[in-house]
Amino acid sequence: MEEQKRSMGDVTAVAVPPMQTSESNKISIIISPRAATSKIMPFELIHAGSVSSRPHADVAESSGAHATHHHRWNQGLPKINAVPLIKKVGAEFLGTFILIFTVSSTIIMNEQHDGVESLLGIATSAGLAVTVLVLSLIHISGCHLNPAVSIAMAVFGHLPLAHILPYVAAQILGSIAASFTVKGIYHPVNPGIATIPKVGTTEAFFLEFITTFVLLFIITALATDPHAVKELIAVAVGATIMMNALVAGPSTEASMNPARTLGPAIATCRYTQIWIYMVATPLGAIAGTGAYVAIKL
Repeated sequence: MEEQKRSMGDVTAVAVPPMQTSESNKISIIISPRAATSKIMPFELIHAGSVSSRPHADVAESSGAHATHHHRWNQGLPKINAVPLIKKVGAEFLGTFILIFTVSSTIIMNEQHDGVESLLGIATSAGLAVTVLVLSLIHISGCHLNPAVSIAMAVFGHLPLAHILPYVAAQILGSIAASFTVKGIYHPVNPGIATIPKVGTTEAFFLEFITTFVLLFIITALATDPHAVKELIAVAVGATIMMNALVAGPSTEASMNPARTLGPAIATCRYTQIWIYMVATPLGAIAGTGAYVAIKL
């Protein structure tokens, strides 16, 4: 019996190796925040056991490699809070300029060349523009490019209240500058770049509200939740823009963005039912952010 007990004890020791808190484990937790809060899965348990059974030299080498990787990660992606406000504002201005110029030019090309771009082409252009801009600017300003995003982030504490006015001003000025640039290039500019509802007021309002809700739900999930897969944020946000454009484009132009509406409206002097875009999008953004905050882990 004693021998059998010893045998069972040995089996237990092999099946569940003791967890050791080594330097490499600490660094792994820093690199992957989910490891600090989630349950250790079988693969991770096996990996932890195999690391603890290696020679000390290998563990030290692994620890050094992790530390170097973590240092390079921090060097490559500085914290947004460390960036001066003037640079954040500049990034928002330039990013919004590029976005509005790209979308407006695609719309004009579509109308000038008998629908060659099509709705799918316009939606793809908007989605790709947002994707590359997020990849380029998220580490500087957060890459809002949208007053509705900035307002929602500020309401829920993800953007300092003092930054709302500079951010929104930069976004609107960037949109106006892009719209007049398009007007100068394609003069006389086609009024089709303005966002004017092609459906009833109620339908247009709720389409803009819901599409902006969906956009901010996705943005909040990926940008603010430490459990989210950060590597795919640019692709996910770009895909959401494309999806919403396909859903609401034929009805409202799928603005989801007060700056997207205001700049072209000023350049073309077309303000038909502009209040829908100025009201529905911020409300949808706040609701979308609030919905994710309410359900997140």
